Amino acid sequence: MTYVRAAALSELEEDTPKRVEIDGTPISLVRTEGEVFAINDICSHANVSLSEGEVEGCSIECWLHGSSFDLRTGKPSGLPATRPVPVYPVKIEGDGPDATVLVSITQES
Repeated sequence: MTYVRAAALSELEEDTPKRVEIDGTPISLVRTEGEVFAINDICSHANVSLSEGEVEGCSIECWLHGSSFDLRTGKPSGLPATRPVPVYPVKIEGDGPDATVLVSITQES
């Protein structure tokens, strides 16, 4: 897997999604419960940004119709969404204020 810089860790507020774009792919970064998650930013039910929704624990809720998605798996946990959204591996490089969030959106074979 190839990891690319997505954001500085210090840019991520707890339980507040941040939209970034990596190689044209919209991603919502979420810092919650001591971890950082990367999930595709587009709801699978309606073409809207998940980063405008709310985070509760390890799930993010779409602001438009209320579908929730697990940040670890991308699986929906509430209707009307029935299809998962992609999630991406995350690594944190460095410590303290200089820590960087790296995300991989591609898998090497």
